[in-house]
Amino acid sequence: MKKQYAMVIDLQKCVGCGACAIACKSENNTQMRQDGQSFNWADFQHEVKGKFPDMTHTSRPVLCNHCSNAPCVEACPVTPKAMFKTDDGITMHNDERCIGCRQCQKACPYSQETVEIGQWSVISFNKAAKDTHAFYRDPSELIMAGTASGAEMARRTHSIPPYRTKYSHPEFEDVRRSGIVEKCIFCDHRVKKGELPFCVEACPSGARVFGDTQDSSSEAAKLLKKHKAEVLKAKAGTNPNVYYIRSFKVKT
Repeated sequence: MKKQYAMVIDLQKCVGCGACAIACKSENNTQMRQDGQSFNWADFQHEVKGKFPDMTHTSRPVLCNHCSNAPCVEACPVTPKAMFKTDDGITMHNDERCIGCRQCQKACPYSQETVEIGQWSVISFNKAAKDTHAFYRDPSELIMAGTASGAEMARRTHSIPPYRTKYSHPEFEDVRRSGIVEKCIFCDHRVKKGELPFCVEACPSGARVFGDTQDSSSEAAKLLKKHKAEVLKAKAGTNPNVYYIRSFKVKT
């Protein structure tokens, strides 16, 4: 039986602290956009219901759903496909084959700029930028005689950007080039070494559980058996492999 990697997120444990988003950005070297905003593959959907004073607020972590019936894979026009499914159920992206047509992004029901509730990133497009790392070439100190310069940080770490996490993967560069799409790959470079996706490892409350749902002994499979799970946009028929169990609502 083939593996099916999945993410189970316990909303009763999630406090919306954002540690997963910071961990994802740190591990995967996602860049700043030209408008000054940041790409986040581990993002949040915020939902407010009711009218004051009877209101509830819910924060729901979101990411690529690694759908079993992935519209992004079907939409990819190149051969072999740049967006494809692996034998363990991950929706993978090959940087070298990507032509930047963004058909995958348009086909993904979770990758719209604005959705029913909130806004989040799933498949991102790397627009060409003048110099996204200009700060790390500038020798000026931020605070005179008080801080290092960006250029000094880069020189001491031997890397631009200095926070770059270096890893190797047959399909995916650790820092993606301009003109192509990029997305969560469940930190496959870590999983292949027997490690967990970094968002899972960083979660302080253990709200994120990653594993093979085809293995009944895995924690992910046990949670799905124990709790009634929900997925986003179930009617889209994509069969997502990111599940949400339980709930936590804050009254305001």
